[in-house]
Amino acid sequence: MKKLRDYEIGIDRLANKRHYYEFELGDAFFDLFGKELIQGGKLLAKVELDKTESLLTFHFDIKGHVRLVCDRSLDEFDHPVDIDQTFRIKYGEENAELDDDLWQITPNTQVISIAQHLYDYIGLSLPMKKLHPRFVEEADDEEEDNDQDILIYSSRKGAETDGEEDDDDDDEDDVDPRWNALRNLN
Repeated sequence: MKKLRDYEIGIDRLANKRHYYEFELGDAFFDLFGKELIQGGKLLAKVELDKTESLLTFHFDIKGHVRLVCDRSLDEFDHPVDIDQTFRIKYGEENAELDDDLWQITPNTQVISIAQHLYDYIGLSLPMKKLHPRFVEEADDEEEDNDQDILIYSSRKGAETDGEEDDDDDDEDDVDPRWNALRNLN
């Protein structure tokens, strides 16, 4: 069984250049994080690390599929995943998360674990509504039907009720008198 240690990159001895890593993410990887969100899957994560004196840039390219549970039928299905993300780490006085994709670490940090980043990127790529592929076409048809029943709101009184438009002069009469007072402030 894989452990989180298998997804660590030792940065203390790396030269200042590009380094390439590959990680196979299978059921054992998702077992490390529980199965609430993702039941399992088979993915290949290619990680490019560009190390400089002051910055580490991780480029994640993750492709494959994950096994999800359908929200409607509770059937498991495979969902394709194709992720392209970048994450940066800079050196500083203390360990801190400066932004979603920018961290700060101390210069004496020896190892970076990317397991949580891999899992988070996969989780963020999933749809909010997890539907088995057999239901996706039905959902698309329902959305098209809903698009045809669009309610258009108009604040004009008597707006095109019998196909005729009101004159612009009538609009000025219907305006709240407070707005007319503001127009005179020029």
